Amino acid sequence: MSTTDPAIRDRLALALDVDDLVVATRLARDLRDWFGVAKVGLELFSAAGGDAVTALSDMGYEVFLDVKLHDIPTTVRKAARVLGELGARYLTLHAMGGVDMLRAGVDGLAEGAQATGLEPPTALAVTILTSDAGAPPHILGKRVRIALEGGCGGLVCAAPDVREARQLAPRLTIVVPGIRPAGAERHDQARTATPADALGAGADLLVIGRAVTAADDPRAAAADLVASIT
Repeated sequence: MSTTDPAIRDRLALALDVDDLVVATRLARDLRDWFGVAKVGLELFSAAGGDAVTALSDMGYEVFLDVKLHDIPTTVRKAARVLGELGARYLTLHAMGGVDMLRAGVDGLAEGAQATGLEPPTALAVTILTSDAGAPPHILGKRVRIALEGGCGGLVCAAPDVREARQLAPRLTIVVPGIRPAGAERHDQARTATPADALGAGADLLVIGRAVTAADDPRAAAADLVASIT
C-alpha cells in the first residue's frame, strides 16, 4: 500500500524513456508508490507498441502516450482513434500542426475511447519543447490559442510558461516536463524547474524521468522528490 498522498501521486507522471518493455515495467512496478501516471514516449512505443499501454494500464497507471502526433488531419484522426482504443488517458499532439489537425486528433481520440467503452481521454497540445530555448516570446500565446480553438483538453509547456498559459487557458490541464530536483543534472532540457516551483506556478501534472529513473537508487530519489513537495 502506498504511503504517498493520492492527491500528489496522481499529479506525477513517470517518464519511461527506455526501449525495453521489461525494463519499463520493472521501473513502473518499483516506483508505483510515488507515481499515478506512466508516460510512454516514442522510444518505448517504437519498441513495444500498444503492449506498453496495456501493460502499464494493467498495473493501475493512467497512461500518458507522448508521441506528439503531427501530420495531415485525416492521418492524425485515424492514428488518434487507434491510440484512444488502446486506452491512453493522455495523448500529445503538436500545436504547430494547426487548428484543423488538433481538432482531428481530439475527435479521433474521443471516438477511439468511446468505441471501447473507456472514459473520455485528454488531448494535450504541445506548445514549445523544453529543449527549445530560442522560441520567440509570442509563440506560446499563439499556440495556446490554437489549442483552445482545436478543442484540446490540455497543454504541455515548460515551467516558465505556466503562468502565462494558465491566464490564457484557465480551464485546461497543464502538463510540465523537464522537472528536476534542486541541483540535479539538466541533461538536454534547456528550461527546467523543481517540482515545488512548477506546482506553485499552476501546473497540474509533472513529468519526471531521468532525475528518478537514472538515479543510483530510483526509489530513494522518488521518495526525496515527493518529500520536497509535501
